[in-house]
Amino acid sequence: MKTLLGAALLCATAFSPACLSQAWAASDVVTIYSADGLHDGTPNWYQNEFDAFTKATGIKVQYIEGGSGGVVERIAKEKSNPQADVLVTLPPFIQRAAAEGLLQAYEPAGADQIPAADKDAKGRFEPLVNNYMNFIYNGSVLKDAPKTFADLLDPKFKGKIQYSTPGQAGDGTAVMIEVFHAYGSKEAGLDFLKKLQENNVGPSASTGKLTALVNKGELYVANGDLQMNMAQMADNPNIRVFWPAGPDGKRSTFALPYYVGLVHGAPNGDNGKKLIDFLLSKDAQSAVSSVAIGLPVRKDVTPTDANFQKIHDAMDGVTVWTPAWDKVLETLKADVAAWQKATSGN
Repeated sequence: MKTLLGAALLCATAFSPACLSQAWAASDVVTIYSADGLHDGTPNWYQNEFDAFTKATGIKVQYIEGGSGGVVERIAKEKSNPQADVLVTLPPFIQRAAAEGLLQAYEPAGADQIPAADKDAKGRFEPLVNNYMNFIYNGSVLKDAPKTFADLLDPKFKGKIQYSTPGQAGDGTAVMIEVFHAYGSKEAGLDFLKKLQENNVGPSASTGKLTALVNKGELYVANGDLQMNMAQMADNPNIRVFWPAGPDGKRSTFALPYYVGLVHGAPNGDNGKKLIDFLLSKDAQSAVSSVAIGLPVRKDVTPTDANFQKIHDAMDGVTVWTPAWDKVLETLKADVAAWQKATSGN
């Protein structure tokens, strides 16, 4: 007989009513909808912490994975009959979930150890794992990483580049935001993305699925995020991370944290609060860099492991800037529409 935890693993790649009905049937479960990335690799941080949580509380974790925008879309469709307790996704989709009333305020235990500037002022979401946007390339096919965004327009990349879809995937949305920043304006960024479309394979709702394609050489370049790609390297040894420079010659990126929030009307809200507390505990956060290859969000956790140093080494020489996420959200729909128009050739 399958256990609920076993069933949860079977649900890890797609939404399934059959899986969800199992969650509703028991009160000793908590259902988390999450953007992909923290469940990659073996071992992985999510599964380690879910197992420890179940052992400590007796509450089983129903894990449902999707793209950053996809998990929010699902919760929005279920708004009148919520099925998830906890949401984990990337900006600006967590801000969208909060703005649409899909999250409820909750102050987790230990929230005082998270910098106020990193949290939602209304208490609807907290950072869970710090992370950064990046690109990946196949190191067995390409001798060196493309140095600039303009290099990606070379005909040798035709049909060998793919990035996840802005508006659907958080990482894909990050590509659009980074290109706007690198080129100094939305108009110049869209002009570049229009030209890049000559080499782009097409849309992808999930960034995580692109890694295997790059590793096999079916793609030469794709987008990603630092935590996810670092965690995927053990199983995908040909991938390398890089940041192309803009027209000013500077390489840059921005923080792209996984955020966690309690779903409004969560069917097992108390269990959801316990899971959020557990994932933000000092013990769980102390394993973020060593297992997830991300960065902890608590001020009282200072990693010294090899992965923490590897992250810092990878980002040497890369300038980190901070988007105004509220403004990004305000113009996101129009920006995605402009991107669709530019890349469709209409």
